[in-house]
Amino acid sequence: MGRGSVLGRGVPEDAARAALSRVVRPRVVHTFVHTLVHCALVCAWVRASTAPLGAQTPVFDVVEASIPELQAALESGRATSVDLVDAYLARIAAYDRAGPMLNAIVRVHPGAREEARRLDRERAEGLVRGPLHGIPILLKDNYATFDMPTTGSTLALAGWVPPDDAFQVRKLREAGAVILAKTNMHELAAGITSISSLGGQTRNPYDPARNPGGSSGGTGAAVAASFGAVGWGSDTCGSIRIPSSVHNLVGLRPTKGLSSIDGIIPLSHTQDTGGPLARSAVDLAIALDATIGADAADPATEAMRDREPIGFRASLDAGALDGARIGALTEWLTDGADAPVTDVVRAALDAMAAAGAEIVEVEIPDQDSLLARTSVIGHEFAMDLADYLAAAGGAPVASLGEIVALGLHHEQLDGTFRRRSEAGPRDEAEYTEALERQGALREAIVAFLDEQGLDAIAYPTLRRDPALIGSPPVGGTCQLAAHSGLPAISAPAGFTRTGMPTGVELIGRPFDDARLVSFAYALERAIQPRRAPQRTPALVDGRAPAPRRFSVAGDGGWAGRPAAPRLEGSFSLDLPRGTLHYFISTAGVGAADVHAIVLQRRGSGTRPNAVVRRLSGPGLASAEGTLTLSAAHLDDLLGGRLELALYTADRPLGAVRMPLDPGG
Repeated sequence: MGRGSVLGRGVPEDAARAALSRVVRPRVVHTFVHTLVHCALVCAWVRASTAPLGAQTPVFDVVEASIPELQAALESGRATSVDLVDAYLARIAAYDRAGPMLNAIVRVHPGAREEARRLDRERAEGLVRGPLHGIPILLKDNYATFDMPTTGSTLALAGWVPPDDAFQVRKLREAGAVILAKTNMHELAAGITSISSLGGQTRNPYDPARNPGGSSGGTGAAVAASFGAVGWGSDTCGSIRIPSSVHNLVGLRPTKGLSSIDGIIPLSHTQDTGGPLARSAVDLAIALDATIGADAADPATEAMRDREPIGFRASLDAGALDGARIGALTEWLTDGADAPVTDVVRAALDAMAAAGAEIVEVEIPDQDSLLARTSVIGHEFAMDLADYLAAAGGAPVASLGEIVALGLHHEQLDGTFRRRSEAGPRDEAEYTEALERQGALREAIVAFLDEQGLDAIAYPTLRRDPALIGSPPVGGTCQLAAHSGLPAISAPAGFTRTGMPTGVELIGRPFDDARLVSFAYALERAIQPRRAPQRTPALVDGRAPAPRRFSVAGDGGWAGRPAAPRLEGSFSLDLPRGTLHYFISTAGVGAADVHAIVLQRRGSGTRPNAVVRRLSGPGLASAEGTLTLSAAHLDDLLGGRLELALYTADRPLGAVRMPLDPGG
């Protein structure tokens, strides 16, 4: 990491220079000072993490609030930056370790409120650094920060505080952003389900039974649940784009070299990139504008030195799709098991066509052979990690092999970590071939874009719904961009029939990043795909809302007739937990004549008429229990598409049907 990054953190210059001098003193002195700093941080973290974060009612509702909306509140005096910090902390308290238990946050920054207070003072004095001034943001736990631990979500680095900031973190501090928290990630970024020995398993806020993608799944879940205004992740093979897709977010894997990876714990320096995940293209553009640029510590960014400055926000154009030529990659737009996602992505492509784009079906010649043997993660991971830890200094472990030997990793990573730590010196011939094949892949894609006259190639970010936790994820498409170094954006396409978000990915030419973001912006304006998770609603008096209680009662229109049946139901819906408690009773019908009491969906569109839950079966005249609802069934309930139905021996096609209305 660049040693100059100590400056520019908003601390007095003499204090900054003192901190800088400590970094370069002899190792014994550095270790002593580092230990003191670490002890202070641990104490502050304990105080912050045990405080009743949700005890105060936030003065400003941050749910789904965009960066421009937050800035407007700050400028008008309706909120302060401290208010925003408190509002996000209250949501973290309500939903990260309670309610849906998303487990997206590794630790809260103990100095966030004080930093917000300092930025509020700057604003009062007439200094506003830009659109991120006073805005609380989130960092994946592999971004180095000089004032709190950076762990890669591995127990092996649980208390390690790097000597200085990552390049992008330094840029964020200079822009006035408030670092609110570090997010959980797949341990050392070596996978796509976001499980780790330090952070545990992160859950998807749309359906906590499903994984949040990875390795930036903690960032994706946290941004989707409005735990911060925007969050940063890293993408080595899909780890920005996949969490964006499964959380209804927009995320860009930038052209390799658009922004520095200095200070990001490496998985593969050749393939690693870093950048934001956001709820809107405008927020994404603002975040990118603050963090791109050349950095002497990252040779890949040399390409930015002589390039015209890229203005992402200034480049946004609602008409960007008009006249664009987009290739729909048919190999990854298939039916069968992929159909639920394919249908949504094709609908998004239709919306692009309606916005003026020309959509053409394409196939990349020899695509599978071009992608074969192009990954360099296995060649670089162990060596890159050891080099990073040695250069930063002070880490409690020195290598991946040491982490494995000490057992300081999650068991689900054991096979991957052992294989990559015990392989010995890498095969340089295979490594060189993989690098050459990456170059050939990049040239082939660019040549294909040119030959076909395409502005971008489109395909699903992930061809299947996110897997249930504990099941292997399938349907990845990440290699095309990750192994070529080309820019690719995942934009929200809509929701599948399971109620889960999915994304459409667009890959383009080198440094065509701003145009891809503008395409996503135009699509967003056309279809307005953003829908907040039902399980993380707005707080009430600073806490998660109380369960919604509602009831139904009726005779199905049989009143006055012989043996008129009657059905009554009392319900309690806990939104954050996604649970529905019920007590059902019948009258006017004997238990022996009851066939079933069920929850039934009234069909619409792709959601057919069907029984979705059986509450009681033959011979049972009453029922009580608690259901955990899937994302789709919760959407059906809140959308008024579920009804309580009684089936009896004399009325086998339905004795009583009553729609359920949980209210708003």
